[in-house]
Amino acid sequence: MRRGGIAAAVVVFGLGANAAGWAQPAAVGGHPDIRLFFQAAHEDGDVADPALEQIRARWRNGYAGIIWDIARFMRPPSRPALRPPNLGGDPTRPGAGNRLQWTEPEHPSTRVWRRLMRFLERQTGQRFRGDILRAHQWIWDQPYDPHPDYAFFKGQWYAQLDPGFADFFPRRAFSTIRLDEIDWGGVDVNGIPPLEYPEHVAADEADYLEDDHVVFGVAAGGETRAYPKRILAWHEMALDRLGGVELTIVYCTLCGTVIPYESVVEGAHIRFGTSGLLYRSNKLMFDHGTRSLWNTFEGVPVVGALVGAGLRLTHRSVVTTTWGEWRRMHPETTVLSLDTGHERDYGEGVAYRAYFATDDLMFDVPERDDRLDNKDEVLVMLLEDARGERRPLAIAAEFLEDNRLHLEVHAGRRLLVVTSREGANRVYDPGSTTFERLVGDLVVLDAEGGRWQVTEEALVSTSDPARRAPRVAAQRAFWFGWRSQFPATRLVR
Repeated sequence: MRRGGIAAAVVVFGLGANAAGWAQPAAVGGHPDIRLFFQAAHEDGDVADPALEQIRARWRNGYAGIIWDIARFMRPPSRPALRPPNLGGDPTRPGAGNRLQWTEPEHPSTRVWRRLMRFLERQTGQRFRGDILRAHQWIWDQPYDPHPDYAFFKGQWYAQLDPGFADFFPRRAFSTIRLDEIDWGGVDVNGIPPLEYPEHVAADEADYLEDDHVVFGVAAGGETRAYPKRILAWHEMALDRLGGVELTIVYCTLCGTVIPYESVVEGAHIRFGTSGLLYRSNKLMFDHGTRSLWNTFEGVPVVGALVGAGLRLTHRSVVTTTWGEWRRMHPETTVLSLDTGHERDYGEGVAYRAYFATDDLMFDVPERDDRLDNKDEVLVMLLEDARGERRPLAIAAEFLEDNRLHLEVHAGRRLLVVTSREGANRVYDPGSTTFERLVGDLVVLDAEGGRWQVTEEALVSTSDPARRAPRVAAQRAFWFGWRSQFPATRLVR
């Protein structure tokens, strides 16, 4: 948290003597006044301790997430610099004998951290041993029973980082996800700036791209466009128009997934931005109209005024491939220009280089599943079954490389996954047609020897173009990211 933010929060909420016209904190509906939690963050123990005593008197484990949210932005204890001992042994000199001497005074917020962690251990009966991640895991394992003003607290507390965060958490905000699983991603609202209707060029003008560079290919309204990973990774969202279709293309670099959504819902054009917040290591986007937070994997609002409105974004198909393969298949394609209006190093593999280079996570998640490595890529989709329930599916990319024509049955539907020699996956609904063999990358043979052309919209019979196996929306993701969002996912490997 920005230095001074803690004291500022205390002043704003009138935790001194009747500041801002607030009455003294008092229990409300059996819960401690939410302002007491701000007071508990004060550096002065004479201010913080009485607040913690009042919280303790009405404690529920559901409040642990608030305590964690405060401690999250404090400086934990660390080994300070050492002053060399006085090896001469003169007892009249500082550092006499061979004992190591601490030279760096403890940061004020570290005292807050210690106080809160001791309080959390005392109230929960746990021993977190100074490990704040262990504390978070324990919190996630508990039934969700939050303070009714938790959303308000979270918004006002995070507002010390950026005032815009307060808009996402109005008092008593509706939420379909656990607020204690929403974390700060390290940037302000739109701190990772979305591309808004970015410049694009024809394929033969994109001399900055090499054939092996990764692109995300999208088709809409009879047009195709490539979104190079080397550009999109710096912006994580592109608001664009392709073939007359308004699109919001979301890229969560942490989860390794790109999803194109139609921006128009029930006749209304929704303009999205990047909230700077994460849910289970997956970015939350927001709409500018109501400042509601949206889950990017599902395309639905999860916190704010639009929760329960029945809105769901339409998921368009995308393919992760190489520029050379995409251009050969779509010579008429356009591609983003390097002229984005932003100063970035758009070199291949530059953005998130360190993160992509290891299997380590930047932000923790409630559960991991070691059937695959964290960042192993999977092809994922959500399909509705006969009862209208959405069923998650993940298919290991490595499995698909070895099974380039793969038939899968999921949620009562037959699915045909076609994988190119360079690893690009496309999913189709084959209906009752039986497909048996892939010829090259672009032709699939059915059981009668009929030839079907691979396109972005469908598999199309070359002898009867009216016969089509339509595309099914799917995208690639890191295994940990998909599994943490959908613990009940079915994995094929």
